[in-house]
Amino acid sequence: MSIDLESKSLDELRKLRKDVDVAIKTYQDRERKKALAAVEQKALEMGFSLSELTGQSSKSRKVNPPKYRDPADPTQTWSGRGRQPGWVKQLLDEGKSLDDYLIK
Repeated sequence: MSIDLESKSLDELRKLRKDVDVAIKTYQDRERKKALAAVEQKALEMGFSLSELTGQSSKSRKVNPPKYRDPADPTQTWSGRGRQPGWVKQLLDEGKSLDDYLIK
């Protein structure tokens, strides 16, 4: 396939470049997915999951350890991140310090 670039306007050349960039990216994405599927299939044939072989779990999210414990119910904890649980709000409303409830 041959394209006469000399006869194209600047706008046409820019559009062509954009179309080529998109085509390259989608090609790479398709190839990456095919390679991943092939590797997963081979791992399954050998009795493993891909995550077992790579040491990665499907959930790679890091869990923050608990930092504070509810004095009334020790099973209730809070990492100090995100929305405050009701028991934390209640302690703060009572004028207490979270430092007193740190897990040591």
